[in-house]
Amino acid sequence: MKNQILISAAILIGFNTHAQTTPKATVKTGAGKMIELPEADMQASKTNFSKVVAWPEGKTPVAPKGFVVSKFAEGMKSPRNIVIAPNGDVIVVLSNSQRTKVEQAANVITGKAQSEVGGKSVNTVMLFRDENKDGKPEIVSTFLSGLNQPYGAAFIGNSFYVANTDGVWQYPYKTGDTQITGAGKKILELPAGGYNNHWTRNLIVNAAKTKIYVTVGSGSNVAERGLPNEIRRANILEINPDGTGEKIYGSGLRNPVGMAWAPGTNALWTAVNERDGLGDDLVPDYITSVKPGAFYGWPFSYFGQNEDPRLKGQNPELVAKAVVPDIPVGAHTASLGLAFYTAKKFPSKYQGGVFIGQHGSWNRSEFVGYKVAFIPFKLGKPTGKIEDFLTGFVKSNKEVYGKPVGVAVTQDGALLVADDVSGIIWRVAAK
Repeated sequence: MKNQILISAAILIGFNTHAQTTPKATVKTGAGKMIELPEADMQASKTNFSKVVAWPEGKTPVAPKGFVVSKFAEGMKSPRNIVIAPNGDVIVVLSNSQRTKVEQAANVITGKAQSEVGGKSVNTVMLFRDENKDGKPEIVSTFLSGLNQPYGAAFIGNSFYVANTDGVWQYPYKTGDTQITGAGKKILELPAGGYNNHWTRNLIVNAAKTKIYVTVGSGSNVAERGLPNEIRRANILEINPDGTGEKIYGSGLRNPVGMAWAPGTNALWTAVNERDGLGDDLVPDYITSVKPGAFYGWPFSYFGQNEDPRLKGQNPELVAKAVVPDIPVGAHTASLGLAFYTAKKFPSKYQGGVFIGQHGSWNRSEFVGYKVAFIPFKLGKPTGKIEDFLTGFVKSNKEVYGKPVGVAVTQDGALLVADDVSGIIWRVAAK
């Protein structure tokens, strides 16, 4: 298999402990915009975990004028991803993220431990059906349970697919089912777990329903555990619906999570979390169209040919091939969710544009992210700058109400946002 582009490059990385900084750089992004990247400084990295406090009664996130925000569902533990079934059912994946002890200590909801929030267990897929289209589900059911850190979900014909951290499973499904009752089978083994929540394995299906794409994040920050630990990681994999025919679709993507097809094109876009340890403003997370077979730099370089000072001089031939991503979306924003607006209910400005769920920083001196951002697109190409769409998740410089993750557009044209630490699915609708 023509893969393991990184593995063939080296057997074990030796870190350059003398290279502490790199100069500033001006880069032309894949979307044609010029950006300036600050100096990399390995001594400037900060840690600043947010403390999660409960949403006050009646308080919601804030959307632009002309929109109304409401609770679509609540009382869950760790809702991370949202997928819309063929008949419009809302599928919510509850995932046990297995946070580190430090993160667990920092992420306790005031007066109520996270384990006590809601009654639904993690590692479960929930189904919500809004039959009368009033923005509130009348049917709620446990769609599938007993999973192992699930995240991605997808439908093809009479099959439901779910991506656990250690593999992709296929289950029998008929449109309208409110529960999976048949036995599933694992169709693809995956390397389990990962560095700092790089356990997520997302799924998306092409329009012809002939291919499934699977995201697999890196097992480290910058391959400090050696490249043999990164086999089949930091990639988007392509497989057939039965799990055969695996190949690497895109590589050098440190932690790709959200995926979406740009409307009117066959371009696959993904949201990628970049590396830690180079300062507050490096390296920008990004969204990008993924060119088949392209290499995006990790771990040797970032945003094209900008070498990571910890790996300076290693693999220059591979660095020279690194593709520059399309759109930077802020360093350490933890941009995870990705959804293009394909409905017609929102104002024309938003139609065809992309929404980005930014989970929020933990590795920056001041908070960034903790919001849903928006970028206008037309005919599958960006036409404007990134802007705030759903805010109000941050209470102070130490406390936050929530952390948005997955985003999805419902069949009735609303935007759903998974707020994993508060156990809420927010619904944003045009008035």
